Amino acid sequence: MSDIKFFKITGYMLISHDKNPRWQKFEIIRMGSKPEDVVERTLSELGSRHKLKRYHIRVERVEEVPEDQVEELYYLQLAHLNEWEAYDAHKVWRKYKLGWGAFK
Repeated sequence: MSDIKFFKITGYMLISHDKNPRWQKFEIIRMGSKPEDVVERTLSELGSRHKLKRYHIRVERVEEVPEDQVEELYYLQLAHLNEWEAYDAHKVWRKYKLGWGAFK
């Protein structure tokens, strides 16, 4: 995951565009390989979370952030992930049905 970088996206979004429209500033840190991917993800998440159209979101700046300035623990853990372990859903279901003491 060495090609993954941290980006800081700043801009404005139009909140309550129906009644009292006002532009609210946002600042988000996301992981990605290219700035275009990070902007696309940010537009998608803000639109979904706040029910906004893309033309209600203005991205002003996308800048790369060094890893030591990132404060969100979730992104730091993802950046240093070495392996991925999948779980067996059927085994978990059997443990639930038969009791956790059945498998030792």
